[in-house]
Amino acid sequence: MKGTRYVVDDDGQKSAVLIDLKQHGELWEDLYDALVAAKRKHEPREPLQAVKKRLQRIGKLKRNG
Repeated sequence: MKGTRYVVDDDGQKSAVLIDLKQHGELWEDLYDALVAAKRKHEPREPLQAVKKRLQRIGKLKRNG
């Protein structure tokens, strides 16, 4: 794939990849988002209603008329 280069170990096995962010910036963003989501998979969840109330309280979300 153009815009990528692989780093190989002493045995010739691919061990890392360099990505040209000018060419593949969106791909990197998708990969990064997936990694963050996987890392946070087991964190406690907050109900949507609680998030909405908190955002309304601090003025980041308008209240429904």
